[in-house]
Amino acid sequence: MIAFLGMYDRPETAEANDRLWAAIREALDGEWDVPETLDRKSDPWSAWTAKNLLLAQTCGCPLRTRLYGEVQLIGTADYGHAGCAPGHYYSVFVARKDADVSRLSQLDGKVFAYNDGLSQSGWAGPLIHMQDEGMLPGELLETGGHRESALAVAEGRADFAALDILSWELMQQYDDFAADLQAFERTAETPGLPYITAIGNAPDVLFKAIETAISNLDEDTLATLHLKGIVQIPMSDYLAVPTPPGPVLTGQKIRARAKA
Repeated sequence: MIAFLGMYDRPETAEANDRLWAAIREALDGEWDVPETLDRKSDPWSAWTAKNLLLAQTCGCPLRTRLYGEVQLIGTADYGHAGCAPGHYYSVFVARKDADVSRLSQLDGKVFAYNDGLSQSGWAGPLIHMQDEGMLPGELLETGGHRESALAVAEGRADFAALDILSWELMQQYDDFAADLQAFERTAETPGLPYITAIGNAPDVLFKAIETAISNLDEDTLATLHLKGIVQIPMSDYLAVPTPPGPVLTGQKIRARAKA
């Protein structure tokens, strides 16, 4: 079976993620033939869609657009983000610190770096926010990751990007280039990154194991992961989040607007 917790897994948090997984394994107490270690070789989509998936953390946009009906929702990690309901999060828009930017509309027509077209925090939520502001970027730069999007802005290859708030907090904590960036606006909150399992497993058993594991972890591990607990958010709440056009269609709209 596969256990994949790659969403916030970076060198500085890897050992803490390993301790979290060890605590979950212990809490499962032989319920399944669980893997000893986390899978760090599979790409996210391979892990999320694996028939032998025991546990993974995914993103709300893939859950509602591609994975709904193919996996089971276990629960949602609660990172205790200020101003959010438990288990919810938001994205922050970032630009270079030396850029004269105080509101998003100033970046209408500028280069936007995004991690993936099926990311809630890097694409879907930010694009809905931009549409509500009556603006669109002028060029799209796909980077493959939040850190890479932020780095593209810091290096001047993009004018702005949207990062989920925990990724931004981790960058501020560990990445020197974050000092060259400013967060100047945020999106509305949405349900956070959910835990999922393959069809046929028991999500209630896994929820309880994760809950027990978190309650048993030491304070340093929880602080490293910024993890407060696990909550149950209905699948209907994820499905209710609006999904904007993907980058290809959005790019067509941008080109059409440029010709007008």
